[in-house]
Amino acid sequence: MDDSNGKKILIIEDELPLQNAMVDVLTQHRFAVITANDGKEGLEKALAEHPTLILLDILMPKMDGISLLEKLRNDTWGHDVPVIILTNLDPDADQTIRNILEHKPAFYLIKSNVTLDAIVTKIQEVLNM
Repeated sequence: MDDSNGKKILIIEDELPLQNAMVDVLTQHRFAVITANDGKEGLEKALAEHPTLILLDILMPKMDGISLLEKLRNDTWGHDVPVIILTNLDPDADQTIRNILEHKPAFYLIKSNVTLDAIVTKIQEVLNM
């Protein structure tokens, strides 16, 4: 079992079965987990809680992930927080990818191509654990 050293992960995901599965696996790896069901709530929690890393969906209600990432990067704290994008958007959708990369995510994962274990591994890699 890994020791997360008190690292706090914010999951911003509107698909509750996926959100719940990620909470379960991250909790098993001893991460503190915070969740948000839409972009507006996610931005508020990110700025209030200052998580160690954010897992961010792109297509969400109230505020999409690209808009959230843009607002986050304009904040002094949010400018440097690692963000892993999780989406089902087609990676060949050029403009979407350009918009995402412009706001410096730590990594970009396609939901349909990634396992929960791979997400944990990527978090550990990004956080140099």
